[in-house]
Formats: sequence, C-alpha cells, structure tokens
Amino acid sequence: MGNVSRDRHPMMNEKIHEINYLKAIFILLMVAFHLSYIGEKYPYAKELVYTFHMSGFLIISGFLTHIEKRVGRFLRDVGWIAVMYIVAEVPYAIASHFLPVYDALPELSPLAVARAVFVRPLGPYWYFHTLILCQLLYFLTFRLGRQAGMSTFSCLLLLGSLLFGVSHFLGLTSFSDSLYFLLGAGASLSGLPFTRLFRGSAWAILPLALLALFPANFDRGTLAGVAITYLTISLLLYLCGKMRPGWMTRALDFVGENTLPILLFSPLFTFLSKKALSLFLFDPTALCFMFVTVLITVGGCIAIAFCLDKANISPLLSGRKNLIRK
Repeated sequence: MGNVSRDRHPMMNEKIHEINYLKAIFILLMVAFHLSYIGEKYPYAKELVYTFHMSGFLIISGFLTHIEKRVGRFLRDVGWIAVMYIVAEVPYAIASHFLPVYDALPELSPLAVARAVFVRPLGPYWYFHTLILCQLLYFLTFRLGRQAGMSTFSCLLLLGSLLFGVSHFLGLTSFSDSLYFLLGAGASLSGLPFTRLFRGSAWAILPLALLALFPANFDRGTLAGVAITYLTISLLLYLCGKMRPGWMTRALDFVGENTLPILLFSPLFTFLSKKALSLFLFDPTALCFMFVTVLITVGGCIAIAFCLDKANISPLLSGRKNLIRK
C-alpha cells in the first residue's frame, strides 16, 4: 500500500521515514478494527478511525504515484497491482459466502464473483480496486492533457471530473475515496515535500478533538472528514518527530515498508482470530485480544511473505523479486 522504492519520487529521499511511520500506524489500525469484535466493542473509535486511516493511505498513494514513467513501465506496474488484487479478491469473495463476515457474497456464482472483482470489491481489497482506477485515470489524463497543452491545474480538474463520473455514473468506486487520491496527487505535483504540506503540530489535537465530539463528522466524504484526516496526519507527524531512535522506530519503519503483504494476507488471520476469542474472555476491555491478534496478524503476514520470497513465488504474484522490503 503505497510501497515504492526510495528512488521513485524526488521528494521521498529524505522523508521516507515519516511516510513509513504514517503507513505503519494506518495499517495497524486497519488490522485492529477489521476485528469485528473490536469494532462492536468500540463503535465510536471504529467510526473515527474509518474516517482517516484509509483516507490517509490514499493521500500517500496519490503522492507517491509517479506518472513520469514510460507507458509500458507504468502499465506493467499497475498490471501487477491488478494481479495481486485478483489473486486476493477472488478467494476472499468465495470464502465470504461461507463465513460470517459483514460483506458476504449473497450467492456463489461466476457472475457474483465477477461483480465483486470488477464492480463492488469485498473486504479490504477495495483499496487495490480504487488504486488501479485512480492511477490509470491519473496517468491517462496527464499524458493526454500535457500533449494537448493543458496546465497542471486544468489536468487536475479534468482528473477530478473523470473520477466523479466513474463513481457517480458507473459506480465503480467511491468519489470520497478517489478525492483523497486526487489530493495526494495534487500535493505531489506541487513539488513540495510531504512534510511541508502536512506539517506536524501538537496543536492539531485541539480542532481534532472538537471535531471528534460530534459523530456526524465521521464521514470522509465531507469537509469535516477531510479536516479530520489532515489533522490526524499532522498530529501523527508531530508524534513521529518526538520519537527517539530505537527498536520501536525501526519496527514501525519496517511495518510501514511492508504494508502490502499485511493487506494481502491479514484477512486470513482476522478470520482465524474469531476461533481464539474465547481465550480472552477474562479481559472485559478486549484490549488484550486486540494487541495479541494484531501482533500475530502482522507477524504472520510477514512470515507468509518471507516464505513466498524464499520459494521464488513472489515474482509471480507481485512482479518483484521480494514481497518483503528491508
């Protein structure tokens, strides 16, 4: 999710740590609140987290998308995202028909599975679906727009219009999700470093707390949702700047570099975690269950990716030699 090599974006060489830190926090929150028991136990916290965590990922993805590649290279990279998406979404959709999940496939048929893959993704893999659409339209708009002599701002407006059309008329994605990718792309095109556009500030906690007092603000498709996302990123970057180098910063940096395998394989562990819930009934807060499950999920996903790397299967799945980035 948003994983790029350090030389792909000119603004990332010095500030890759902050990006990885944000990605690590967002992916850990994703795993935690994809545990249905935690979501039911803390519905207020779930709604707040759902307002900003994937929105933040999409901003980062838009910021890191490099449209200056050659056509063949860009399409190849997007194609491999599509391969990973299909390999993950198809079994998830089929399994959801038999398992007690929130967004289960109502009927098991080739048409229903195809609809889940191409129109309405199930589970966490909607991110891949949205990313593919946004990246393709981003690349196409700017490639053709620049050939036609359009300014960067005009290309962004055209991209926004296309994303709205794809969401509103075709229903292929949510415009609120696409909007955050568009914001990230616009931030990248400004030429400014990420941490100048999203400045870390302790003061962000005050307006963030005020907005969080009213659950009606927990909609990422509104101005309040955009504000919550921006303020959360600002606060997290402030906390990142206060962290001393050590094992925790190294761990978060590693997790941030490896959000892709965590996204790919985490549903397997969230499914299995329901079987272990009875072992944690001694803790009425469910926090012990959450911490242990998140730790096992992250570790398990990394272990699966490591095994795929060693078995030389990763190139067939992702188009790159190793899923694990060190």
